[in-house]
Parts: sequence; C-alpha cells; structure tokens
Amino acid sequence: MPFVLFLMLPVLGLLYCLWHIWCLLPWAVWLKVTAVVTLATCFLLIIPTLMRVPDRLPLSVGTWIYEIGTSSLMIMLYLVMTFLLLDVGRLVGIVPRTWLCHNGITALAITLLMTAVFVYGHLRYLHKQRVDIELTTANPLPKDEVRLVMVSDLHLGYHHDRQTLHRWVKLINSANPDVVLIAGDIIDNSVRPLLDEGMAEELRAIRVPVYAVFGNHEYFAGADRAERFYRQAGIRLLRDSSEVCGPLTIIGRDDRSNRHRQSLNKLLSGVDKQKYLVLLDHQPYALEQARRAGIDLQLSGHTHRGQMWPVSLVTDMIYEKSHGYLRKGNTSYYVSSGLGIWGGKFRIGTRSEYVVITLRRR
Repeated sequence: MPFVLFLMLPVLGLLYCLWHIWCLLPWAVWLKVTAVVTLATCFLLIIPTLMRVPDRLPLSVGTWIYEIGTSSLMIMLYLVMTFLLLDVGRLVGIVPRTWLCHNGITALAITLLMTAVFVYGHLRYLHKQRVDIELTTANPLPKDEVRLVMVSDLHLGYHHDRQTLHRWVKLINSANPDVVLIAGDIIDNSVRPLLDEGMAEELRAIRVPVYAVFGNHEYFAGADRAERFYRQAGIRLLRDSSEVCGPLTIIGRDDRSNRHRQSLNKLLSGVDKQKYLVLLDHQPYALEQARRAGIDLQLSGHTHRGQMWPVSLVTDMIYEKSHGYLRKGNTSYYVSSGLGIWGGKFRIGTRSEYVVITLRRR
C-alpha cells in the first residue's frame, strides 16, 4: 500500500498542475491543449527513464529523455507548492479568484518565478564547495599530516558525462590528497553511458590510490557490471573487506541493498586497530555502531540532504545526521550531500561538495 501511494502522488500532482495551467492560460483552446500536452509529455518522460528505456536508445537521445524527465519532476514539485499556496490564499480570501482563471499576468509571474528559482538552483548545483576538516590522532603518521579527499554520490551516467567527470577529477587532484575515498553511488542507474564515453580513463587520472564502496545505485545498475567498471577505473573496491593504506586501515561495508552484508564487528575481526580506522558506509544508518566498534572516522553519503527544499526537511527527520560533521565519543563522522546529484541538476537549500580531511598527529 505505501508503494502504491508513492506512485500515485506524482500522478495526482501532475493532474493538479495541468488543471491549474488549463484554467490559468488566457489562450484559445487549441493553444491550451498544445501547452498542456507538451507539459504532460515532459513530466511523463520520467517513466521511460525509470524503466531504463534510455539504455536502448542512442546516447544523446537517452540523455535528453533523462534530463527532461527528471528535471520536469522537480519543477512539478515547485508548481504544486505554488498552486497550493495560491489555492489556500483564495480559500482564506487573500487571493482573488480572477488571479487563477484566464489570467496572463499570473501565468507570466509564475513562469518568471519558476525560471528564477531553477536558474538559481542550477547555478547552486554547478558550484562545488570544498569542505575542510582537521582531525588528530594519537597513532603514528609517516609525515606531519595525511590528507584524505572524500566524495560521494557522483551519479555518473546520462546527466553527468565524461566532460563533467574530467572537471571533478581536476578538483580532486588540486587538493593534493594522499588517498581518495568514495562513499558509494559512483554510478547512477546504468553503466552503459560510462562505458560508451570511456569514463574509466578519467578516473584513472586520479594520481593517488582510490578506495570506494558500493551504494544502492550500483545495485540498480547491476553489481557485476559495476564491479567490472571499478576494476577498469583502477578503483580499489571494498565489499565487506578492508585494506591497509599507509597509516590508515580503510574498512568498506557493502551497501544495505545487500541484505547479507557482514556486521561491522565481523568486518573488524583481525583488523590492525593500531592504525587509524576509517569506515566507508554509503547509507548513514545506525551511527552508534561505529562508535561502539572503535572506528575513528566514518564517511557516508546517500542522503543528498534531499537535494531540494523542502525534501531536505524529510531527510533531516529520517537520519540522525543527514549532512555534515558529527562527533560521538572518540568517533568522527561526515555525511556528504554529494559531489553529483540524481536527476535534474538543481540544488535548492543544499550544496554539492567535496571534503578535504587533514589528519595530524595529536
């Protein structure tokens, strides 16, 4: 029942928006039909996107379907909120009924408002914010400091192409890291565009060791195909395993999508705890487990912090920490809102980021 309700909400939102647009436009009937059908088609392109239809089409066509479908879904959310606000205003007598019927001024005002909001959201998405964190350890270090760059949720695919990845790799290399850690969802919904564009070559341009774990989207794309891509890209994939990297022991938990993934305590058996313990776990649930297990630093992603307000309010309620730094006892945590994004390239009330962690001897 909850799943059916989840599917029905976008349909009801679409019908609500289209009805309001039909009433609002002061045009001839044939023009209104054209406008409503065009908008409905854009919104409904989300269906072939979710059904993996772009995989069976030329890459450029698949990209257009993905971009239009997912962007329209986000625009529809803000149209629903706008029309709801106007309807409430009409019911309490603040908004005249004439504002919502055959009114070109209202239609123009809403169009300009949506344009301004989503241009701002796109510019906000394009700006990748560097987050600097300084941590200390009593463990010996081979030099004065060790620098880690952490990213998550790249969502490479139909909307994040090779050119975009090239810019991100330059950002990562410019931070002069000793190691790069990726907390899942490198791939979006399909490996196909990554292979077609040769994105593995871009990832191999990262000049230091790269460790990563699976996110839930690697399972959407197919775990076997995703694992082969990781190998091509020179990424050390940790699926319920750990590796020593200099003064660090990096522990990678498989994503919660794998219901048979190992417990954290089992993963830590036999691990050298004299080193600084870094845990990569894509989804930031049950944070207390890391503290009890003696982890020094847990890095997660997944939440995107909702990508857009007011969805960010929902993620803040779901997760103990949906974004940012947290400390519990001797354990530090960072939950990233992601370098990339799912769907339309908009950030409203959230940010795209990469994290530079400097570890020094205490």
